[in-house]
Amino acid sequence: MTHNLPSTPGVPDEDVAAIAAQLGRVPRGLRAVAHRCPCGLPDVVETSPRLPDGSPFPTLYYLTCPRAASAIGTLEADGLMKEQTARLGEDPELAAAYQRAHEDYIAKRDAIEVLEGFPSAGGMPDRVKCLHVLVGHSLAAGPGVNPLGDEALEKLPEWWRKGPCVCATAETADTADADTTEETTK
Repeated sequence: MTHNLPSTPGVPDEDVAAIAAQLGRVPRGLRAVAHRCPCGLPDVVETSPRLPDGSPFPTLYYLTCPRAASAIGTLEADGLMKEQTARLGEDPELAAAYQRAHEDYIAKRDAIEVLEGFPSAGGMPDRVKCLHVLVGHSLAAGPGVNPLGDEALEKLPEWWRKGPCVCATAETADTADADTTEETTK
């Protein structure tokens, strides 16, 4: 990729380049950097509820770091989503906290644009469908908002310890790490 990336108001060109390198494509519907990795690069972005072509995109917080996404994919493969979903049916306090996380997510998305008939994301409020979304929400909103995202985040290794996942500037966006997952291909 070259510097021909589209400009996003409020998002520095260097961040757009890093996000494009992380995703392996130009970011769609980018509104803001919602969280930064300890390495300094964006790792969660806020996206518009509708993509530029008008398609609904209910995932407000989108995880972009391929190393974090890969580690989350391992948690999903190890059965964490199934275990968390089962606990939602057994623990009314956890279910209530997860319902509040869902309401937070919807309120923040609705403040940008209401998507009638679209759920929040990640399976909220009834099940766990995508840990990438829940961790993205936890990172963007901060601890204590999404209990299952917080729990998954605590189980992750320190993905940033090797340094930045990509090397990107406004002039170039070269992938420095070849980790790819379901989240980076959406």
